[in-house]
Amino acid sequence: MKGIILAGGTGTRLHPNTIACCKQLLPIYDKPLIYYSLSTIMQMGIKNILIISNKIDHPLFFKLFGNGKKWGLNIEYKIQKAPNGIAEAFLIGEDFIKNDDVTLILGDNIFGAIDFKNLSLPKKIKGGVIFGYAVPDPEKYGVIEFNRNKSIKRIIEKPNNPKSNIISPGLYIYNNKVVDIAKSLKPSKRGELEITDINKYYLNKNKLKLIHLNLGTVWLDAGNSEALFQAAQYVKTIQERHNILLGSPEITSFNQKWISKNKLKKLIFEMKENDYKSKLIDFFKKI
Repeated sequence: MKGIILAGGTGTRLHPNTIACCKQLLPIYDKPLIYYSLSTIMQMGIKNILIISNKIDHPLFFKLFGNGKKWGLNIEYKIQKAPNGIAEAFLIGEDFIKNDDVTLILGDNIFGAIDFKNLSLPKKIKGGVIFGYAVPDPEKYGVIEFNRNKSIKRIIEKPNNPKSNIISPGLYIYNNKVVDIAKSLKPSKRGELEITDINKYYLNKNKLKLIHLNLGTVWLDAGNSEALFQAAQYVKTIQERHNILLGSPEITSFNQKWISKNKLKKLIFEMKENDYKSKLIDFFKKI
């Protein structure tokens, strides 16, 4: 399984914050926003990761992550020339994906308290896997409508009158056929290759699996200033109340047994003095 983090776009809803850098590099309390999506994809057991960004921000992501080797990862980079839609990630990443299945996560999405081991993820991906999450404002997202037997009836992108409050957040798993499907797509009315159209393809072939995220799961789409503020509040509250560190590649890598305790110690003590390092030291003392 390969993993793609899509960190493109212009972030216009966050101007002037995103005039100088992309939203995925903005801080969510004590770390960059993209740390959370990286940690999520690592929790899924994925070590080979492609980060897709625009040309301007590409060197900043490389400065932040390098090749990922220090965390037991292999991180590669590609450039999205223009914000042509989420589904374009599979065209850009074709050479990276090769013959593997792929997980795509949006770099401005934060997932919390997902227990992937108990989510009943299929061992072999025969089509597509999406996740269902209940929100109060489904009209802003891709809404999942259901038949009477609770199977998926259809998926509607940003409907005016949503028939359900269950949406598909920015985490998707597909078999290798997704590259060919993306090649067959035509731009939508807003000129983008829509991820919803890929999901519709799998749905029409009866190969789209829906996994509902339980009530304890947190999903935050940090696409505007209010959402960024709420995300920072959430991270601060959880970290302080439970004395843990969310969205940490170092901790995630150690928990996945990709780096040793000695390697973790080395990473921690090479850091400058800051709150993030202090929380890593607290974690290290417990193991």
